[in-house]
Amino acid sequence: MTIRPESRKRNAASTREAILTSARNVFARAGYDGAGVREIAAGAGVTAMLVNRYFGGKEQLFAEAIAAANATPTIATDAVFGSEHPGEAIARALVEITRAGDTPLEGFLILLNSASSSRAAEIGRAAIEAGHQKTIANALQGRHAEQRAALILSLVAGFQMMRQSIRLDALAEADPEVLAKLLAPLFEQLVKGE
Repeated sequence: MTIRPESRKRNAASTREAILTSARNVFARAGYDGAGVREIAAGAGVTAMLVNRYFGGKEQLFAEAIAAANATPTIATDAVFGSEHPGEAIARALVEITRAGDTPLEGFLILLNSASSSRAAEIGRAAIEAGHQKTIANALQGRHAEQRAALILSLVAGFQMMRQSIRLDALAEADPEVLAKLLAPLFEQLVKGE
């Protein structure tokens, strides 16, 4: 027996997750200004009114999309910063997540494609400062931990953009081992604070 859509049980958690998944996809592709609540709703199979009921509007949805996209860090982890050579661990993780031909990480794309919006930049900045930057700063010893953490994130983002989005030949076509060896001392210096 086939259950007609209007007779299905509602599941708030799965509806919310479908909206958030659609939002992450749309924000990654179109950025904050290019994303519309109706498009996000259509991707989730719901109405725009339901999107607003669950998230209160586009700003809150954007904030939650960034948080969800960055919930599982690749570089800002205890394993990376607790390793014997954290600079090398950061470099290797960064080279791995930016392999030529791979799609850039969703959280990176959301922020990159939304950077021209001042409101999106505010939301993104708050998420970064409370998330990855704070995690990295807490893992660092010595003076200027917050600034060093921000510099690490800046190098990561710049490398991602140049290797995957711009596809600079010198980075996109380079031997991954060479890139890791060149990056490792830069990150090591920032981690150690020397």
